[in-house]
Amino acid sequence: MTAHALHGDTRSTALYDYPGPKARRRHFYYGILSTALILLLLGWLLYLLFDTEQFTAAKWSPFTYEGIQELLLRGLGNTLKAFAYASVFSLLLGAVLAAGRLSVHRPLRWIATLCVEFFRAMPVLVMIFFIFVALKVQPLPALVAGLTLYNGSVLAEVFRTGINAVDRGQREAAYALGMRKTQVTTYVLAPQALRAMLPTIISQLVVALKDTSLGYLITYEEFLHAGKLIASNLDYDLPFIPVVMIISPIYIGMCMLLSWFATWVARYERHSLKTEAVTVAPAGEETVLPGR
Repeated sequence: MTAHALHGDTRSTALYDYPGPKARRRHFYYGILSTALILLLLGWLLYLLFDTEQFTAAKWSPFTYEGIQELLLRGLGNTLKAFAYASVFSLLLGAVLAAGRLSVHRPLRWIATLCVEFFRAMPVLVMIFFIFVALKVQPLPALVAGLTLYNGSVLAEVFRTGINAVDRGQREAAYALGMRKTQVTTYVLAPQALRAMLPTIISQLVVALKDTSLGYLITYEEFLHAGKLIASNLDYDLPFIPVVMIISPIYIGMCMLLSWFATWVARYERHSLKTEAVTVAPAGEETVLPGR
């Protein structure tokens, strides 16, 4: 018997059954076994960390120095600055390329398609290195340009797909009112598509945030570069693992904040679509009805 049938709902079907007593007992044992394996793995990792003296005062003392703290904060600020620039420029480039992909002019559409497919297929690191080495650009512009070209091309496909996903009747009704294609896209299609695209857009921005760590390969003084300088210092007994344990939660926290923001936006948009009933006032005595 299905889950819906147990609750008296015979109109809907389900692809699963409620587990019986044996299945629940088996799942309980599976849970205990999985928990034990995870605890064993964590214990083994802690043993390795203590065995290699990763929790000694010599490895963690650098983080108590004001100069090291300022270095990390400066690196974090540079990471957020590169992310802010890359996010804004990626959104702008994505909008331009999406407009080209949706254009009725074939040459413009071909050029936009070529740019999107090329930059989307090109590895981000290769583009960053090419801009930095071949074009002799400073680290920050090279990093921002590489992130913009890649994420902008991905966002262009997100924008194009979102606009094309809007109900065809919306477009036809707008054209019937005499609106031009630009007006239809700007005032009718884009606002509706934005609600559906927003979680995907923010998810792509999370990718851009994580990719800012590639800046340390071109000597950009971002957060990971600051951590690398500390980890490679012989005076602090090469505190590589402590640096990872400090930097990783901060990166994960920033990405989780963006992900939670995307979830909150999606939930807010769903609630905002709900409308209350409108009370219509009765027609007055002087109201002229159609056909009279």
